[in-house]
Amino acid sequence: MNKFTLKANHLIYKHMNRINLIKTVPAIALIAASASGYSLVMPGSTELQTIVLPKPEKEGGKSVLAALAERKTNRNISSKELPLQIISNLLWAGFGVNRDSGGFGKKGRTAPSASNSQEIDLYIALPAGIYLYEAVNHQLLPVAEGDFRARSGRGKAVTAPLNIFYIADLSRYDLGPTQPDRKIGDLEVQKSYYFTDTGFIAQNIYLSAASFGLAAWFHNCDKENTVGEFKLKPTQRVLFAQTVGYPE
Repeated sequence: MNKFTLKANHLIYKHMNRINLIKTVPAIALIAASASGYSLVMPGSTELQTIVLPKPEKEGGKSVLAALAERKTNRNISSKELPLQIISNLLWAGFGVNRDSGGFGKKGRTAPSASNSQEIDLYIALPAGIYLYEAVNHQLLPVAEGDFRARSGRGKAVTAPLNIFYIADLSRYDLGPTQPDRKIGDLEVQKSYYFTDTGFIAQNIYLSAASFGLAAWFHNCDKENTVGEFKLKPTQRVLFAQTVGYPE
């Protein structure tokens, strides 16, 4: 075997090892290693993968008082991509788990909800697709592939790196005999609850964005097309959207 044959065999061996490595590396490792950070799908597949978010940073940034002083709506949002760590911090601040026991047999969250119903879901629109924020394991579950950012509204929201859709699930309200809130089954009362609870979460996102020097914008959204595209249940209600990114 001459030196040219040996070199060719060596290159083939390296190439095969690379293919085998790609086949065996977990999806999250591929996502974390990608240039975009969170928009990869598995090689040879068009399906979105679950994104395990990095552990949220609970120190650093501006103080609460400083963030309050800088909180504002800024619609001039750049299309520049947000690091996955920043997205992790924002979602945890918005409605993440911050304690093991929050009442009514559920974990506690960073924003309150009526009888700890936790009826608000955060659907995350990234350039690659729609994800559902699953707070207990702090991860993004794939919902639908495709760029649905335009469903969040108009202007810079269409090209912003992160759009958060607030969607209420009425099935989360416990109507059982042990529920102390006797009016929680009333549809108008439920409406007052999920609008208020959305406001708590949105303000958390606003303050977190201000702490990181980001632009944020809470606004209306497409309440019709999102129902089918996000694969929502009959008990779910599309409420609002919030756009976050770097200021222009």
